[in-house]
Amino acid sequence: MLLRLEHLFAQMDVWMNGGSAWHSRAVLNSLFEIQQVLGRSDISKDLLKEIERQAENLAQLDDNPNVDNEMLNNVLDQLDVITDRLHAINGQPGQTIRDNEFLNTIQQRSTIAGGNSDFDLPAYHQWLLLPSEQRASDIAEWSNDFLPIRDAIRMILNLIRDGAPNQKQTANNGFYQQSLDSNIPYQLIRVCLPSDHLYFAEISAGKHRFTIRFMQTLDKAQRPVQAEQDIEFLLSCCQL
Repeated sequence: MLLRLEHLFAQMDVWMNGGSAWHSRAVLNSLFEIQQVLGRSDISKDLLKEIERQAENLAQLDDNPNVDNEMLNNVLDQLDVITDRLHAINGQPGQTIRDNEFLNTIQQRSTIAGGNSDFDLPAYHQWLLLPSEQRASDIAEWSNDFLPIRDAIRMILNLIRDGAPNQKQTANNGFYQQSLDSNIPYQLIRVCLPSDHLYFAEISAGKHRFTIRFMQTLDKAQRPVQAEQDIEFLLSCCQL
């Protein structure tokens, strides 16, 4: 869920950089998706548990001579700040949107194909005609509830991703498999390839092992096919 929310927040940030009415439409759609994902669980409670776990693990590094104590203390301070912000959330994140009749109407109509067009929602059309600065200000106010969640997700995922070095591996004929120690709480498997690489990775993971298949789309109308050549890549099995 954290990866999905990270994707949606990044998407929203991109649309926020644009000033057109279409950018504002896209931002609101992202906000509605974020609210939908957050409504499926008590995200604040889950984030607090994960931050507490990471803080405890990091605190154990204090006596390690190979650790930069100043950097470690800085990270722990950031976790404390994020923890306080999460505790300060009243109710479920996104309550501002749920209490806003204007946004509720747009969200309900957005479930219908083409349902949020100008003639269906004249009030929405009028808002979209406002100066971009006013629309940006409104969106910032509506999304303010989500900021502690976004910052917590960013911090947690950054720590997890930094928790393991990249290792060079080779997938023979596009296939790679590795066993996992079930006693180690792996949280994320990362596969890195150059952005212009012809292949993409499909990862399937279980408690004891994971597999990676490198696939290529030869024909946009057909299913991707597995590589027939050896693929070199960078692999990180992240745990903190």
